[in-house]
Amino acid sequence: MRTARTWAVALTGVDGHMVEVEADVSNQTPEFKIIGLPDKSLGEAVQRVHNACTNTGLDLPRRRLTVNLSPASLPKQGSGFDLSIAVATLAAGGALPVGAIRSTVHIGELGLDGRLRPVAGVLPAVYAAARAGFGRVVVPEANAEEARLVPGIEVRGAATLGEVAASHGADVEVGDVEPVRLPASEPPPAEELDLADVIGQDEAVAALVVAAAGGHHLLLSGPPGAGKTMLARRLPGILPRLGEEEALEVAAIRSLSGEAVTNLDPMPPFEAPHHSASTAAMVGGGSRVVRPGAIVRAHRGVLFLDEAPEFARAALDALRQPLESGWIDVHRSGVTAGFPARFQLVMAMNPCPCGNYGVRGAECTCPPIAIRRYASKLSGPLRDRLDIELHVARVAAARATSGERSAVTSAAARARVLAAREAAAERWQGTPWRRNGDVPGSRLRQGPLRLPPEVRAPLDRALERGGLTLRAYDRTLRLAWTMADLGGLDRPGADEIGRALFLKRGLLA
Repeated sequence: MRTARTWAVALTGVDGHMVEVEADVSNQTPEFKIIGLPDKSLGEAVQRVHNACTNTGLDLPRRRLTVNLSPASLPKQGSGFDLSIAVATLAAGGALPVGAIRSTVHIGELGLDGRLRPVAGVLPAVYAAARAGFGRVVVPEANAEEARLVPGIEVRGAATLGEVAASHGADVEVGDVEPVRLPASEPPPAEELDLADVIGQDEAVAALVVAAAGGHHLLLSGPPGAGKTMLARRLPGILPRLGEEEALEVAAIRSLSGEAVTNLDPMPPFEAPHHSASTAAMVGGGSRVVRPGAIVRAHRGVLFLDEAPEFARAALDALRQPLESGWIDVHRSGVTAGFPARFQLVMAMNPCPCGNYGVRGAECTCPPIAIRRYASKLSGPLRDRLDIELHVARVAAARATSGERSAVTSAAARARVLAAREAAAERWQGTPWRRNGDVPGSRLRQGPLRLPPEVRAPLDRALERGGLTLRAYDRTLRLAWTMADLGGLDRPGADEIGRALFLKRGLLA
């Protein structure tokens, strides 16, 4: 009897768990079996590994082969275990030195001809291996560039199983084989989006800067053509650029989605799903491997829902938990995956189904009940989680065609946002929070940050008469603190409270 061990990684959401792949050869009836809670695609690895080894010139022993994936209680999905299973079984059969593979992580899918095929989620898998203290990982050549984004670990890219076996000391001929490449995908050309292009929407631009400075969620309502989408698409350009750790988080999510990752992009992501998107497309899912949805792909960036009332009610209500916690758990049959989901939500809606209700010079053809039903598609609990609600009106034709540009550029706005973020980070030093939009309301209502009664009086009156819920009260306080940071003030005054009330629900102090 001979046993060999190597390592692989099982992904549960963005979390990687080290899996010891243990192969055993015994003198019993010939059979090849994988145990340790594999899914269907992993169970099919038996035939892939057998054919790949044979076609590489590395025959497996004609005895009982048992591969155990430990810990056995952890569910394992996908074809990324193929390479580690092949390497462990070859070592158990004597084709490879047992000691050569013991401290190496192997990730990759095998083709029947022995070529290594790329798999999704290599970046978080390699990151998990580096955190666990491993010094070397072998991945398919197509995933090597992505894997090398993780610092502190040696990455070896390989085109075939024979190449991997030879690197571990096997006596095998390695042919000149063209590696399997990722599908070619041309990224859309980058579009220069500047706030200076937004004409006649000074109030909306100011609200956008407040939202960016504090990480606040925003609802824009107004007729078609008022510029709601134009404003939303310019929000990422005024947000602070992602740090290395944040960019690595975003890249890991893109990797789990099956996208090719070649660099760490510092630009915050922008996700704009179509209003026909299902709940599973929003939160994530899959029959075998749980993939992140639009909510997760917007992590550290902006989630924009245009025509928000046209989304399914269940898809909209799925936003409520991640808006509060910054995390989402996706439950599927036998699988639970957790994903980070700390994003800024921007929603846009028309005043009515036809878009002309309340628009000067336009005729609304919607019956009153249709207008009420349209507005009620955004549930009260969801609207309560939005910090800013702003009406955007159409720009006059004379101003739209004048050729003028706004005085507020994206560069100037980003400088103001960075200064406000630095002030907030200094205030919350020593706490888990860095943005005002993330701070629990109890920290602002109590203790040394509690505002004097004369300053918070308009807020207290709105709460007492039912104009605000306690959650909306807290969100208005956060807005006021952000406005104070933008204005260079130590703490909000009556003016900041009044403007925050106006932005929250159009309530006049």
